[in-house]
Amino acid sequence: MANLISKSRKFNHFLLNTKVHLLSPFTTSSSGGGGFSKPTGSFSGESAAIFRPERYQSGKAGEQLDTIDYEEDENQVMDFPGGKVPITPQMKFISESSEKRLPCYRVLDDDGYPLPGTIFEEVSKELAIKMYSSMVTLQTMDTIFYEAQRQGRLSFYLTTAGEEAINIASAAALSLDDFVLPQYREVGVIIWRGYPLEQVANQLFGNKFDYGKGRQMPCHHGSNELNYLTVSSPIATQIPQAVGVAYSLKMEKKEACAVTYFGDGSTSEGDFHAALNFAAVLGAPVVFICRNNGWAISTPINQQFRSDGIASRGQAYGVRSIRVDGNDALATYSAIRAARKMAIKEQRPILVEAMTYRVAHHSTSDDSTKYRPVEEIEHWKTAKSPISKFRKYIQRNGWWNDENESELRRDIRKQVLEAIQAAEKVEKPSLTDLFTDVYDKMPLNLQDQEKSVKDSVKRSPKEYPSDVPI
Repeated sequence: MANLISKSRKFNHFLLNTKVHLLSPFTTSSSGGGGFSKPTGSFSGESAAIFRPERYQSGKAGEQLDTIDYEEDENQVMDFPGGKVPITPQMKFISESSEKRLPCYRVLDDDGYPLPGTIFEEVSKELAIKMYSSMVTLQTMDTIFYEAQRQGRLSFYLTTAGEEAINIASAAALSLDDFVLPQYREVGVIIWRGYPLEQVANQLFGNKFDYGKGRQMPCHHGSNELNYLTVSSPIATQIPQAVGVAYSLKMEKKEACAVTYFGDGSTSEGDFHAALNFAAVLGAPVVFICRNNGWAISTPINQQFRSDGIASRGQAYGVRSIRVDGNDALATYSAIRAARKMAIKEQRPILVEAMTYRVAHHSTSDDSTKYRPVEEIEHWKTAKSPISKFRKYIQRNGWWNDENESELRRDIRKQVLEAIQAAEKVEKPSLTDLFTDVYDKMPLNLQDQEKSVKDSVKRSPKEYPSDVPI
């Protein structure tokens, strides 16, 4: 088992005060240091989590008994290169799992009420409304673009349905100076940073205004100006790259961190494991955000791993970790803000496991009803909707009403439809752009390839798209 040392005074100040056990209820501090108690069924993300392994003697496999305290003398301690290791006469194998699962930090219940005793980062009315509006924008945009693909107007599309809170709340907790290395389900993050809907449409249609000049498949956004690195299709490659970006920020003494997003399926890739070890050893200011949505396309998590999710793996690599309710916008916002502060202030990596559910198909190439029950999908789509939960919260605060809702959805739908219509009319990038932006001076072999392609088009013009300039 592991012990958690909580650094707490107020949510924004991290002081080494309170010690609590990771899997046991929080204790309430009566001192003036701002101690707190754990509400039932939630886990406070207010504080930093430093894991200290304890030693146990064992009688049965997997059984953990009382802690044995050793005096550090030459008979009971071995001084290995990595540090002193206690000696025990008991033969004990580390259990493959703990008796209790790691708790999940939550702020709001399903009806949008804050849990009793919960501690979280307060948000202003303006910020809350912007977060909610952005989540609705994401939802509306996904619906329309998905329909456009089904109409044959787009070749491919991925939605963020069910994961809008992770997108928007995490983005709201970051600074524009932070570098984001996304997977492919984080379009809400780049939109929050200022990426216009028109540019989303330009990228999806691959027209000449697309920043990638039509050389990427749809949903692979990127912006140098917004410090949002272009999405890369291969799974998990962005995770170790984020560590490299974070280490460069550390070398340059920047007040910023790298943030990378990935799904639960990505944690089965070697890149994930190498990245965590790399980050821990280098002390890189990087925040790893895993969207554990239950499915790696058609592979459920019970066929993906036997560990207690993703957050439990952090300790093995020396990475501070937390599990958070990814369908709770306030919990996600609070956890990511805390993670960012720790990553930069303490120059260390942080792993955040955001628990959620992918209510849509993996992509337009997938039919998830073939491998999971429709009733399960509908339950998460309605009863567990992160948008509905946050709407209840802002309405109870008197910040939102039905008239605001109708106006917002009407305006966003109009904006998205106009963006689609405009992007469809823009011509495609020139064929020459296939060969640019790699070399300062195009090498002879690429010159030959360019000539060969152009000759082929001239010989058989009907075999090639007519809207692509030569």
